[in-house]
Amino acid sequence: MSSVFAPLFAFRACAVAVALAGAVFVPAAQAATPADMVKGYTAESGKTANPVRGQQLFTTRQGREWSCASCHGVVPTQDGKHASTGKAIKPLAPAFNPERFTDSAKTEKWFRRNCNDVMGRECTAGEKADVLSWLMTLK
Repeated sequence: MSSVFAPLFAFRACAVAVALAGAVFVPAAQAATPADMVKGYTAESGKTANPVRGQQLFTTRQGREWSCASCHGVVPTQDGKHASTGKAIKPLAPAFNPERFTDSAKTEKWFRRNCNDVMGRECTAGEKADVLSWLMTLK
């Protein structure tokens, strides 16, 4: 191998390593189903998902004006309505809206926004696993 090409090969090796590391350290990022996402969040948090904790987090105020249920409903199997804008929100439970939790980028976007509204911070991976595991029990 010519020394002229050595930096190119080193760059490619680093790029591959970074891509592989991302796949290992962000397991939920590649999820295609709600169950895949729970597995990813569980692996990231190191805790088993707990639907009871998820329901409690969802239905209880977390120190701010709203709970998740304020917009999504106490049992989010039907359409909800945003508490301040009045905008309609499709059912959150995956069994009632098969598009829910199938796009990891959308899921992360909405967890980030909604957790900030409800808790004043981002949810932990364990909290996401808990809530999603509860939502998956709703049939």
